[in-house]
Amino acid sequence: MATDAIPASADDRNISRIIGRSPTTKCPAPFLAKTYDLLEDQEEENNNIKHNNFSSFIRQLNTYGFKKVASKRWEFQHEKFQKGCRHLLAEITRKKCEPSAFPTYLNPCEKNTLLARAGENTTRQLLMEENKNLRKERMELQMQIAHFKTLEMKLLQCLSECVENTHNKARRLL
Repeated sequence: MATDAIPASADDRNISRIIGRSPTTKCPAPFLAKTYDLLEDQEEENNNIKHNNFSSFIRQLNTYGFKKVASKRWEFQHEKFQKGCRHLLAEITRKKCEPSAFPTYLNPCEKNTLLARAGENTTRQLLMEENKNLRKERMELQMQIAHFKTLEMKLLQCLSECVENTHNKARRLL
């Protein structure tokens, strides 16, 4: 009696995902399975996907070969990541670093790393300068606040004296 002809229910698929598959069946990476499930659930519930570290999520997508579709939107695609085709997820693999034909001392990545570090230093310097300017502006604003508080106190004191003088004049007239 062959069980291949009987279609698996959703519960059976979930159980097989939890306890594992047969040794001949290749499982998709957990990241891909979870992302697929999130998107399937999203269509049913019409919710947005939430992720604690968005840049990490994007890095994972890039690692598995997803390509950005639109420049102004965070939309990605992969030819084997398709609605209703969960079985294709097992065919999506992580990008592998190809070994360089150059000796390590001639590796061009070191130059790129130095350029990236220089760019980071420039960015860091710009941020430090911006922080310095913001601190200066904050100090100026705090000084203005202190000045206006002093002015407010003087105005309140003057108003208080005017009210007191008016009150004393009214007493003398009676």
